[in-house]
Amino acid sequence: MTNPSVILWLHNLNALTGGLFLLVLFGLVAVRQIGGCVRLFVALSVLLAASAFLLSAIHLDWHLSVVGVVDIATKAIVIPLLLRRALPDEVYTRREVTQVLNIPTALLSALALAIAAYLFSRPLMALGDGAAIGVNLPVGLSGLLIGGLTTAVRREAVPLFLGLLAMENSAFFAGIGVAPKMPLIAEVSIAFDVLILVFVVGVLTRAVHEHIGTTEVGALTALKEDSAR
Repeated sequence: MTNPSVILWLHNLNALTGGLFLLVLFGLVAVRQIGGCVRLFVALSVLLAASAFLLSAIHLDWHLSVVGVVDIATKAIVIPLLLRRALPDEVYTRREVTQVLNIPTALLSALALAIAAYLFSRPLMALGDGAAIGVNLPVGLSGLLIGGLTTAVRREAVPLFLGLLAMENSAFFAGIGVAPKMPLIAEVSIAFDVLILVFVVGVLTRAVHEHIGTTEVGALTALKEDSAR
């Protein structure tokens, strides 16, 4: 049986991981460059994998370790490479992200959503083993809401898509805390589905940029078929 002091130490490390995960989510709201958004998404994925490794040691379940390895391989390595290869240099390195809200307002909105997620998660944690769930549920719910905010306020296609991937990461962050025994095949399948989706979005974004010179979502309404002659 694992030493209780070691278990407590692992729980504390997981709590630190959750705090850093939430901090990176706030950074995703504030950052202006697409390259910065990609780097923050990589940080989110690494922290998700770290939480999976820690929970694997706490629950003595090797499935979570495999989830962590797959997460690093797909989201922290392959997805950034796919985006870097698929996106034009102008989009990836120089373009600033335009959004509906200014940065202070967006950060205050994200803070309000994080507080709301924590208050909402408290009765849910009371229904289960709050000690076992730890910070994963409130942080994961916060990530879902903050990722939704990111997709709502961003006008560029790629950061908007990264907001959706951040929501997926947050759902996994909550899921590995609430249901660490979930089937491994489901988690691996989702990871590879995300890879395919990233590839498709990257190719489409490159094509749209080459066609109209922008990837702003509002400008895509200008894409119309020529009237039949």
